[in-house]
Amino acid sequence: MNLEFDCMRKFFLIVGILLPIFTVLGADIYVSPSGHDANAGTKELPKASLTMALRQAREMRRLEASGIEGGITIHLLDGTYNVYEPIFVRPEDSGTPTSPTIITSDGGAWISGGIKIEKWKREGKLLVADVPLFNGRPLDFRQFYVNGRKAIRARDVEDFEQMHRIINVDKENEIIWVPSAAVVKIKNAPYAEMVLHEMWCVANLRIKSIEIHGDSAAVKFHNPESRIQFEHPWPRPMVTTDGHNSAFYLTNAKELLDRPGEWYHDINTHKLYYYPLSGEKMYDAVLPAIETLLNIEGTLDRPVENVIIDNIGFEYSTWMRPSLMGHVPLQAGMYMTDGYKLRPKMARPQNHTLDNQGWLGRPAAAVTVSGARNIDFLKCRFEHLGSTGLDYVWGTQGGLIEGCLFRDIAGNGIVVGNFSPASHETHLPYDPTDQREVCSDLTIANNLISNVANEDWGTLGICAGYVKGINIEHNEINDVSYSGINLGWGWTRTVNCMRNNRVHANKIHHYARHMYDVAGIYTLGSQPHSWVTENCVSDIYSPGYAHDPNHWFYLYTDEGSSYINVKDNWTEAEKYLQNANGPGNVWENNGPNVDTTIKEKAGLTPAFIYLKNY
Repeated sequence: MNLEFDCMRKFFLIVGILLPIFTVLGADIYVSPSGHDANAGTKELPKASLTMALRQAREMRRLEASGIEGGITIHLLDGTYNVYEPIFVRPEDSGTPTSPTIITSDGGAWISGGIKIEKWKREGKLLVADVPLFNGRPLDFRQFYVNGRKAIRARDVEDFEQMHRIINVDKENEIIWVPSAAVVKIKNAPYAEMVLHEMWCVANLRIKSIEIHGDSAAVKFHNPESRIQFEHPWPRPMVTTDGHNSAFYLTNAKELLDRPGEWYHDINTHKLYYYPLSGEKMYDAVLPAIETLLNIEGTLDRPVENVIIDNIGFEYSTWMRPSLMGHVPLQAGMYMTDGYKLRPKMARPQNHTLDNQGWLGRPAAAVTVSGARNIDFLKCRFEHLGSTGLDYVWGTQGGLIEGCLFRDIAGNGIVVGNFSPASHETHLPYDPTDQREVCSDLTIANNLISNVANEDWGTLGICAGYVKGINIEHNEINDVSYSGINLGWGWTRTVNCMRNNRVHANKIHHYARHMYDVAGIYTLGSQPHSWVTENCVSDIYSPGYAHDPNHWFYLYTDEGSSYINVKDNWTEAEKYLQNANGPGNVWENNGPNVDTTIKEKAGLTPAFIYLKNY
């Protein structure tokens, strides 16, 4: 009897040590910036990090704690949660349809990759601060935010309409010739960059050397971007006879720091220089320190399932590849790792001959989802981000992105689906044997996407690649540098994994701020049973440096687009393009004479108009 009692006592002692919270908390875990990760996770004693709250929830599921039948809710109390690495959500964190894992807040919780800069000193017109180490290493970055506003990385022009234009391109010697007056000021700058306008993309090229030859200068660049830049044929810098040579601007040189609102980071001395606006106080100066804030990742056989991210803010991410390796995109921000011209051209059954090959990489994203099912983002905010906002990368099925705000983002707002695996030549149709690789059945609805693609100008509001069963509806997209919505990939009419996609009742306006070969809604590839219906597209920008001032459209079915129904879309005029399309497309009742109720109903539905008040 005593032995039995002693065993029971030890058992309950162990349980009491390991699981004190489970019998107290039920299915709620609380987190606060002022909490402590050793706390029990109650509202009175919250944890400090989402990472440890997820671990607690994971243990609750593993041990089948009572109270989780209706789900586990992690409550982030108001405040900023600074992270030094991505928060990981793994298959073990999965919920079920009746017991989801929910991460939520009352609207004042932000997951941030930023660090604050303080202790500014005055040096003439400039303010100077030391850049601290981050995770034990010198920190570099490509954005800087002052009082919630993105400051301007020092550049040679205030107005982009003032950009210089190239003179010529010497592919053999990997030289771009430019006016001497454009570059003489930065001839000795150690880390200067050229941002080069190329038809539907911009390239970020790190300058290696500048040689002045009278009124022209030879500019060379570092590798790998130099090799890729001069080998790939599309998109290419323009040298024309009508004055539309490609424009460029220069950045990241202290010699260019000459206007209020600009900044420069001296990576060698770890000094940050800022030219303040008149009367500006440095209340909140923030540098982004990491590329990804949240990574939801499973596998095809063990996906992350049934997770809801609700009313959480994500802010201050960066993307450093352009600083380390340059950035030469093919389209939509997808950068080339290799690309070159084919001679002779390659014959392709059912398609026109191919004159180039290319292999792609994918920009980083603040939030990524891979190998997952039924992952929702509801009423979240994505702001001040250094590349993509939210990316459903690969192997995801189901899910809902609804009621979210995407604003002040350097690249794409939302990305979904494969854009050719890294080892898959990008013009080949993608149709994997295991269809679980394909992102499918995601709904993107009632989101406000504004001021995105504001650095990588060839990116979009919503960019869907190889997808099936995707529903993009009632979003409002404005102030984007290129197209509003991209649907499809591959430049091929060969039937592939894409099908059953829908772009419906979106409102797209004030697009193409910087790039042409553009449309409010743009498609690629064969997509049987897909629909583009009842959208409203208006108010295109007119950049004076566009490579072809007439090459813009409201709706654009590009190369290989097949079996797509384009119906009942309201546009200001019937300016459309059907370029190298395949069979089966249906165009019906599009233009300014479409029923005005379609125009009025496009965009955010009444329940989500509040997003415009942020």
